[in-house]
Amino acid sequence: MITVDDVRRVALALPRTSEHLIRDRIKFRVGRIVYLAISPDETTMGFAFPKEERAALVAAEPGKFHMPRPSDERYNWVQLTMAAIDATEMREIVIDAWRMAVPKRVAAAYLESVSRRPGGV
Repeated sequence: MITVDDVRRVALALPRTSEHLIRDRIKFRVGRIVYLAISPDETTMGFAFPKEERAALVAAEPGKFHMPRPSDERYNWVQLTMAAIDATEMREIVIDAWRMAVPKRVAAAYLESVSRRPGGV
């Protein structure tokens, strides 16, 4: 099972990311845009995800992913159960959510620099 510290390690390594505690939720954002939020009990994580694709994601793996609460459905957002994912999948989700929050050139430069490292992304 992944932990908040696992998520933190990945998120804070991404350019322009900052961590905040807002209403007992740990949130990671770029500027004012939140791209990850962890519930107070650390069992669920919300993340930036295209609205038009989230129903398919939830339908494909309902034990893992679920729709955001109704008040958050207007946002590009979906949630997951943290115990249902492994470290590799968490890393992919965090990076994809971050890519939705940063300028494309920042994401491209980061991904290019990481791909040159031994072991890649």
